[in-house]
Amino acid sequence: MWYTAVAAGSFRRYATYRTATAAGVFTNTVFGFILAYTYLALWAERPHLGGYDQAQALTFVWTAQALLAASALLQGGGIDELQERIRSGDIAVDLYRPADLQLWWLSADLGRAALQLIGRGVVPLAVGALCFPLALPADAGTWLLFLFSVALGVLVSFGLRYLVALASFWLLDGGGLALISGLACLFFSGMVLPLRAFPGSFAEIAQLLPWAAILQVPADVLLGARSGGSLLRGLAFQAAWAVALLMLGRLVQRAATRKVVVQGG
Repeated sequence: MWYTAVAAGSFRRYATYRTATAAGVFTNTVFGFILAYTYLALWAERPHLGGYDQAQALTFVWTAQALLAASALLQGGGIDELQERIRSGDIAVDLYRPADLQLWWLSADLGRAALQLIGRGVVPLAVGALCFPLALPADAGTWLLFLFSVALGVLVSFGLRYLVALASFWLLDGGGLALISGLACLFFSGMVLPLRAFPGSFAEIAQLLPWAAILQVPADVLLGARSGGSLLRGLAFQAAWAVALLMLGRLVQRAATRKVVVQGG
């Protein structure tokens, strides 16, 4: 119940930023239109690029915009606050709390992601469906599998961002590493272009990296590009990366908190 309360509190916290949420919806929608028309031009020349038809490609665009904030595809997502607490030394207070540091921040991130999925995810996808011929599923089962895949993607995203934040224990200022991590996520998640559209073996390698679990797999689940054994392998791929990253984060956390150094003293 302790961590449920943290998640609920995080949900309410982000719900108070109504103007920021509205601005985010507007920004996601505008970029959705820009990318959609870019994809229309690209798929006009390559009608089956990456194995997607035009409607599926457009659906991929709007799915990415719907998950942009929830899955923290541009990084941040509240973990930058943890970086700042490490830099300032306030992390020492967090370590005195009767709660696990990783589970605390994971719970807060899940609450944030839930609010962002509702607040900044539904409207852009709905606008895209009204303005473009999207290949959205008609059955509830696919939507439920999609939401489950999104949840696994959020866990992977948190695992990556938590590791970046913990690096501040040694770097003191993790801004540069966070920027590099954000660029890697932007490119290797499929946000710029579906990973299946990458050339040759590069596409195969990109789809094995953890960032693929954040967007590429959930989008494929929604599009119906994964079914049967392929669907199970995709979900297992996400779960494996989530477990691996969370376990690695716990090991790094243990090493980092053996000795806390506060800047300036």
